Amino acid sequence: MLEFAEGIQSARKTLFVEVILPLAISRNYTYRIPFELNSDIAIGKRVVVQFGKSKLYTAIVSAITEAAPEKYEAKYILDILDDRPVVNQRQLVFWEWLGEYYMCNVGEVMNAALPTALKLASETKVIINRDFQYDKSQLNDKEFLIVEALDLQPELTVSDIAKLLGQKTVMPILKALFEKNIINISEEVAERYKPRKRIYIRLNPVYQNPDALQELFVILEKRAPKQADAVLAYIKLSRQQKTVNKAELIEASGSGESSIKSLIEKDVFYAEEKNVSRLGYTEDDEEISNFILSEAQETALKDINKQFKQKEVVLLHGVTSSGKTQIYIKLIEAMMATGRPVLYLLPEIALTTHVIERLRIYFGSSIGVYHSRFNDNERVEVWQKVLNNEYKVVLGARSSVFLPFSDLGLIIVDEEHETSYKQFDPAPRYNARDAAIYLANMYKGKVLLGSATPSFESYYNSRVQKYGLVELNERYGGVQLPLTEVVSVTEETKRKTMQSHFSSVLMQDMAQALQNKEQVILFQNRRGYAPVLMCKICAYTPKCINCDVSLTYHKHSHKLHCHYCGYKEDSPTICPACGSTHLEYKGFGTEKVEDELSVLMPDVRLARMDLDTTRSRNSLQNILNNLEEKKIDILVGTQMVAKGLDFADVTVIGIINADSLLKYPDYRANERSYQMLAQVSGRAGRRGKQGKVVIQTYDPNHRVIKQVIDNDYADLYFTEMEERKSFKYPPYYRIINLDVKHKDPEILYNQAEYLATELRKHFGERVIGPEAPLINRIRNYYIKSIMLKFERDTISIVKAKVIIREVITQFQTTRLSKGSIVQPDVDPY
Repeated sequence: MLEFAEGIQSARKTLFVEVILPLAISRNYTYRIPFELNSDIAIGKRVVVQFGKSKLYTAIVSAITEAAPEKYEAKYILDILDDRPVVNQRQLVFWEWLGEYYMCNVGEVMNAALPTALKLASETKVIINRDFQYDKSQLNDKEFLIVEALDLQPELTVSDIAKLLGQKTVMPILKALFEKNIINISEEVAERYKPRKRIYIRLNPVYQNPDALQELFVILEKRAPKQADAVLAYIKLSRQQKTVNKAELIEASGSGESSIKSLIEKDVFYAEEKNVSRLGYTEDDEEISNFILSEAQETALKDINKQFKQKEVVLLHGVTSSGKTQIYIKLIEAMMATGRPVLYLLPEIALTTHVIERLRIYFGSSIGVYHSRFNDNERVEVWQKVLNNEYKVVLGARSSVFLPFSDLGLIIVDEEHETSYKQFDPAPRYNARDAAIYLANMYKGKVLLGSATPSFESYYNSRVQKYGLVELNERYGGVQLPLTEVVSVTEETKRKTMQSHFSSVLMQDMAQALQNKEQVILFQNRRGYAPVLMCKICAYTPKCINCDVSLTYHKHSHKLHCHYCGYKEDSPTICPACGSTHLEYKGFGTEKVEDELSVLMPDVRLARMDLDTTRSRNSLQNILNNLEEKKIDILVGTQMVAKGLDFADVTVIGIINADSLLKYPDYRANERSYQMLAQVSGRAGRRGKQGKVVIQTYDPNHRVIKQVIDNDYADLYFTEMEERKSFKYPPYYRIINLDVKHKDPEILYNQAEYLATELRKHFGERVIGPEAPLINRIRNYYIKSIMLKFERDTISIVKAKVIIREVITQFQTTRLSKGSIVQPDVDPY
């Protein structure tokens, strides 16, 4: 009796929870727990709460307390959505750090971190599932009301349904209808995830006996020959693979579903429904292959392990095709042997899909993949498997740092120099490489940064011995670095040897490669057909109505596109300004390169790899597969082709216009140009044959081009670092950018000047601007940028951020701030 009384007393205890809402608000809110839910609440679980007058959101419990909020009366939570936490406490610490370091709110971090299918909003739309037959008499009164309303209206929001039923807590009812397959819920709703199920077929063990099986065949061949075909097909399939599912058995036997159903009813087959992964792995993928490291790789591996004893982070600087991936595999195997999981980060989805095929050879279904091309169900599936510690290795793009790891022994950041690791919009504007270093530190794990062209920040940290450094200076298998030839476009134009945008040297090298049954990659760092459409008479150029940029012509759609906001309009045939018909296209992108090459080399199999051709789910993987299977002779692409692709028969690389990289107005232009040119060049001659790289430029004597030819990263680094030091740029200084945005340029001017003046009171000459950026209007918002530069050693960046936040908050309390957006960006480049 005493124990029972104590249980009642505990259940009646008044508890409050602090929750993180997926909103850009500066503090967490506190809600009250109904007594009956006291025993169910836990940190990391999702709860449904009302915020504001009527909005419903999924929130994450970040703390449980008995202390009521002092400034306001706490509302009750409406429901608990989970039986167990979906976020662990270390993740919550990580979210807090990201919010503080990148100067955003923890709600914005939550919004980026959680898969969409784990989030809920009151605007979530509910529709009836017209493909499913159900019995309305089996519904309770409230379920019936919702279904009747959905029969009359095509869709309802969660708010509409709450009003219809006259209650706030509608999620359990919607969840029940969803699980019965009666309704579909839009992608914002929390319980959208449903596991994929597949029916597997097993032969009754009685028929493992050859005599019994023979007897069965005799009976079936007389009475039901299609069923006999199904049994025969099963036997053939079961010899080739461990499991046989119903769909592939129907296809292999040609017998139809009714035959399989009859065999199940006769107990010849047993059917078992299982949850299966959407991620393309089966139990047959378990074999692990082996390989032998070269002497140079063995030395590098030993050095990495040695340095890991003293350093938390090691930089592996290895030339292209030096076999860095094989070293990663050995490190992963060693870490797996200790029972600790590994996170393998890659900068691009393009690279992820390519590398996963190689890693599956070694790790089979113990490897998980996570990136933004997955649909919501797949992302939740990976999330839950990581939560359950089912993966030994997770491979993914930058968002993988948000997964709910319970432990991490090693994080590998491949191509660590890539700008794709930086999130630009929306907040948090984090760099996954830097976030990974903090994350590994939380778990007392190690970080390996790998690159043939390291970022100056990482190389600087290794030189000042903050990081370890291991160098790998020879290609795997003794393959030589490619020959590089620089072609002056000016000279070839004078001699009239240019064919469209292709020099005689490039045309000859491509023809030779194709004759040898080899492949070619052409790099042009701009997509579309032509960047500018211009009137020859009055120089009119169509511009985006929302952004301060000219529109790019795309031939496949015959439209002008804005690459910033997505605006499109028909390409004019007559100049809207002067009425002239003399319109011409200036410049060229990948689409035009592909189009003109198809005229010059009509028998060649061409493909293009850029954002336009890789939008659909499997399009990118199909292009890579076709290249590997030699169904493509020449691949034309943007920077996607520069990142880690490894194909045996690619021997010629053509860089169509190197000047578009070299002339970019940015202090990192030379560093980025070297990285891009070296990485693209590294795709050539990776197996056995020495490759050839042709760089077309108007400035063949440019210092960076010479450094690329000589493979002289050190010369680039020391030359650039002198300038960085003189002009106060990273890695000697830290940069924080503030972008101030407003729809009225005059109001924006006053707002930005006010903010800059207030900041100068604290930081003096460290504040630069406000200045208009290169593109000063995007999506109808005008932009002014304020740059703050801080010395690494003599000022506390933590204190500086606190002051900047205070100045922004003070500005937002003034009337002047009305209609403005202030976006801090820490380490913007």
